[in-house]
Amino acid sequence: MNDYTENHLLNKKVRILQPIDGYRASSDAVFLSALIDNLKSQERVLDVGSGTGAVSLCLAYRFPKNQIFGLEIQPRLTELSAQSAAENGFDNLFYYQADIRQKKLPLKPCSFDRVITNPPYAEHDQPSPNLSKALAHNHNNFTLTEWLKFCLKMLKPFGKIYLINRTQALNETLNAFSGRAGGIKIIPLYSKPTQNAKRILVIAQKDSKAPTTISPPFYVYNADGQYTPPANKILRDGKSFFTIDI
Repeated sequence: MNDYTENHLLNKKVRILQPIDGYRASSDAVFLSALIDNLKSQERVLDVGSGTGAVSLCLAYRFPKNQIFGLEIQPRLTELSAQSAAENGFDNLFYYQADIRQKKLPLKPCSFDRVITNPPYAEHDQPSPNLSKALAHNHNNFTLTEWLKFCLKMLKPFGKIYLINRTQALNETLNAFSGRAGGIKIIPLYSKPTQNAKRILVIAQKDSKAPTTISPPFYVYNADGQYTPPANKILRDGKSFFTIDI
C-alpha cells in the first residue's frame, strides 16, 4: 500500500504526490508561486524548503523552458517531489535533499536569479508530534533571519526573493532584509474582508535601495465562503498576482 496520495493543483493541470501522514501543501504554496509573473529564458529559480514540491511544480508548469530547483531537508518529501516532477513530465525541475544549515550543499551560492520560499513559520509554537510536520512548520536551531540570509546568499546580485509567512513575521523579515535587499513589496493576504490579514506575501530585490511599498489587500474568500474571482484565477487558472485585477 502506498504511503502517499495523488492530489492536483491548478484545476488538475498539475499532479502532486503527498504523504498520507506527514506534511501536505496548502493553497499558500500556489499563492506563493503566483508572485513570479515572468521569467527570462535563462533565469533559474530555487525553491528553498520545497516540501512536497507544490510551489516548484506550479512554476515548472507555468515556465517549462526555465530550470527550477528545490532544496528540501526531508528525504521522503524530496523523493515524492522528484516522482511528481517525473509524472508531470517536467524535465526542467530538479530536487535535492539537503540541510541548508550545513556548509556543503549541492547548489552554489550566487547562482540563482530568483529564490522562492515558504519558511517554517513557528518558532515558539508547540511542535507537531508528527516529525514531518514539525520539521516543515517549526524552526529547528535555525531562525527565520538565518533562513532568509541563506536565501539571499543563493541569489545573484539584484536577484529577487519571494516568500509567504505569518503577519507576525513581518518585523523579523524586514530586519533580515535591512542593508541586504530593498524594493520590498508587501501583499497582505486576508481570508475574508471582515478578518485581519493572517499571511503576508513579500517580494524583495537583493542589493536594491528602493523603498518599501504595501499593495492593496488580497481577499481569498467572499463572505459566503467561496473563493473570490482573483483567488480562483490564481488557484485554478495559474495566473500571477500581477496579471489579474485585485
